[in-house]
Amino acid sequence: MLRAPSVRITLAFLAVAILCLFAADLAITTVNPWEDLAHLFFGIVTPDFFSLEAIGTALLRTLAFAFTGVALGSVAGFALALAFRFRTVRVFCAFIRAIHELFWALIFLQFFGFHPLTGVLAIAIPYAGIFAKVYSEILDETDPTPHKVLPRGVNALSAFVYARIPDALPHLISYTSYRLECGLRSSAVLGFVGLPTLGYYLESSFSQGYYSEVGALLLLFYVLIASLRLWARPRLIPLYVIAAPFFLGDGLPIVWGNVVRFFTQDIVPSPLRDGDGMAAFGQWLSDLAIDQALPGIWHTLILTQVALALTGIVTLLAFPLISNHFGGPIRRGFGHVLLVIARSTPEYMLAYILLQLWGPSMLPAIVALAIHNGGIIGHLIGRRSNELTLRPDAPQGLERYGYELLPRLYSPFLAFLFYRWEIIMRETAILGILGIYTLGFYVDSAIQNIQFDKALLLILVTAALNIGIDGISRRVRRYLKLRVSLTCEGH
Repeated sequence: MLRAPSVRITLAFLAVAILCLFAADLAITTVNPWEDLAHLFFGIVTPDFFSLEAIGTALLRTLAFAFTGVALGSVAGFALALAFRFRTVRVFCAFIRAIHELFWALIFLQFFGFHPLTGVLAIAIPYAGIFAKVYSEILDETDPTPHKVLPRGVNALSAFVYARIPDALPHLISYTSYRLECGLRSSAVLGFVGLPTLGYYLESSFSQGYYSEVGALLLLFYVLIASLRLWARPRLIPLYVIAAPFFLGDGLPIVWGNVVRFFTQDIVPSPLRDGDGMAAFGQWLSDLAIDQALPGIWHTLILTQVALALTGIVTLLAFPLISNHFGGPIRRGFGHVLLVIARSTPEYMLAYILLQLWGPSMLPAIVALAIHNGGIIGHLIGRRSNELTLRPDAPQGLERYGYELLPRLYSPFLAFLFYRWEIIMRETAILGILGIYTLGFYVDSAIQNIQFDKALLLILVTAALNIGIDGISRRVRRYLKLRVSLTCEGH
């Protein structure tokens, strides 16, 4: 039986999502979306690997940005994790991880330009905040027994290295490996803002209608992710990390005067920069809030809540595809392929493709978020279901699903779903760059109009909103006594 608090929370979130549907823009505006979808499908099944120029360079740059950014993020995150007990450090980490990689890239582009440092820092900074949080929790949950049996007089550093690290190391390695997969997705998506990774060539091919090239790029990306465990073996990772910076490319030289001007002039609110006084600044702030921040927050929340509910539905439909309690090995193999594709395709990339097929509305973003996050949670819940032992006379089919498995898997399902809530919010905000009226739309518009002061303030609003949702998510999980396994948390 499902617990009453879990049922109440579920019904409350479903009710909110249904109300949000009435305010959501779900229109399909393209003339013949099914014909476009058929062309894309035909392109995927007939990939053209030979017409793509510089595809090898794009793959190397995607890998280089991922390895360099994740390596820097993990080192900085581990250092921050050691001081994570301090409130200032926790707030700082929450802030930097609340800002999406693409927002960081847009910021750095304004003064570093298309320099490799832009892509590396765009990945490393938010990942440092994520690593700090998860690493600190892994270290906090290590077995205290080894520390208790150490001889008296052992210094703190030796105690940490010999008593805590050995127990935590497998979990630290597991989570870092997963973050490398995330880094590859982030690196590919950076191409949509002009950096020379796979996303750049995908956008170029799609905009020109070269669907066979799009198919080739997508298949290469899926193979890259699916084969990660084959070529990214632990003993080879240090070699990759050392080599990665040499494949980032040169880019344009950094003009340090632009960096100074950005921080001393460009991001200073224009009324204060022009000496118009506090009254003008107040009016500027009020106009920004009414015209951009509040509409952006409203649409971001609407899209997030609908996507969260649909993610839950997709998860509950998806996890039986890989569960040992349903069907045979052929069906489960097909299910694994589907979920690998779903969770490997970045939301931004999938939303971009669906926007080209269906036109600008919230529908492509909602579907993209639900497919990606539903694939992730469905994979985790499917794995969890395989750990369950059923009695010999357990029912089959829908009765097995509804009476035997769902009640036992519902708590971990909610735990993962509410953990992904803040992540869905981050992605929702950034999808505005594609033309959906979330906060990212107004950030991108401000940058295009060279209004960096407005753009930075809207990014801060986005970060505050993400931190707020993260806090609510933690309270809901605490109320329902839900816990996410640290080795799977980032998924």
